[in-house]
Amino acid sequence: MLMSQSTWAVVFGGPSPEHEISILTGLQAERVLVDGGHDVVPIYLAANGAWFQVPPKSEAKDFLTGAPSGSKELEIVLSSSPGIYAKKGMGKKALEIDAALLCFHGGLGEGGGAAALFNFLEIPATGSSVFAGAVGMDKLAFGGLMSQAGVSSLPREAVLTSQDPSFSGPYIVKPRFGGSSIGIEIVDDIQTARTLLSTSPHLKAGAVLEPYRPELVDLNISFRTYPELELTDLERPLRSEGEKTGLYSYQEKYLAGGGAGLTHAPREFPANAPEAIHQRARELASQVAEVTRLSGIVRVDLLWDEKAGDLFVNEVNTIPGALSLYLWAPKHPALRVLEDALTEAKDHPVVLPHSGFGQGVALRAAGGIAGKLVGLDGPRG
Repeated sequence: MLMSQSTWAVVFGGPSPEHEISILTGLQAERVLVDGGHDVVPIYLAANGAWFQVPPKSEAKDFLTGAPSGSKELEIVLSSSPGIYAKKGMGKKALEIDAALLCFHGGLGEGGGAAALFNFLEIPATGSSVFAGAVGMDKLAFGGLMSQAGVSSLPREAVLTSQDPSFSGPYIVKPRFGGSSIGIEIVDDIQTARTLLSTSPHLKAGAVLEPYRPELVDLNISFRTYPELELTDLERPLRSEGEKTGLYSYQEKYLAGGGAGLTHAPREFPANAPEAIHQRARELASQVAEVTRLSGIVRVDLLWDEKAGDLFVNEVNTIPGALSLYLWAPKHPALRVLEDALTEAKDHPVVLPHSGFGQGVALRAAGGIAGKLVGLDGPRG
């Protein structure tokens, strides 16, 4: 159990298509920590980029028009005195935060941006390093990493105008950078995929192709990396419309169960699958953890071919919806999972090598900058 005098920030929202789901995850996590006796500072990043400290124990409906009534606008300071400050008030002092629980989904928040920001703020934060988080958000990079490491996965290639894919359609087209089921389309041919690339707002930053395999079944498993690598049981989300298409839609993932999000979405848990599939899922999730160096609480999404018995890694969620607390419930209460994540951030952070500088060797050897500009002024007529 963490010492009660520590103060934790729960940070959520952000400019992302999954903004609302992030709010739900943040409010849920804040409530668990507060009810567990912890001091919590709830921090909301609005869709327009403004930061707010919101009233404790706010409800989802309070965010329908932006920051709730009674919120205090904050200022992010990156300087010799970095920190999060109240925007208004005399004698400004940074908020006292021992570690931050990051609840961003999608966008820069989940894709490593929040990790980088909190590193600069010198505030320990949950989740993975900026580099691992970025790989998790980039579907092309993640697919390439899985392939290179020999981890079982389906072919995945970029939608290119200059080159056809190495496998034939039909295809699933996904945003290259994204953390959910938003923007996914099924197409018959590469020409249609290229049209989507230029017309869909979700694909303009890039798209990837995968073989369309409607017979594949979604399975999920979560791992955490503190106090040691540990895995949950295997979950099978139950799909209604998705059973026809092979896609687990945003509506089914987040709006089923009376809009309660992933926590109450219909599922088989543990999944009704042979023990060999459960074991294989644990092996694949462990491989993902080792290869990616992701840390904190992570969810791995798998695809299962029931007839052939094959299992594939599909995607990884570096900050999963509801922080996968529902998957951990049979093993650990939500409070312990969050406490352990914050302990990992505060006391066992991912330490990246410092530059070390060069004691001025390169600067002294450089001489005048004018000499470095010779030949850089372009061709001479």
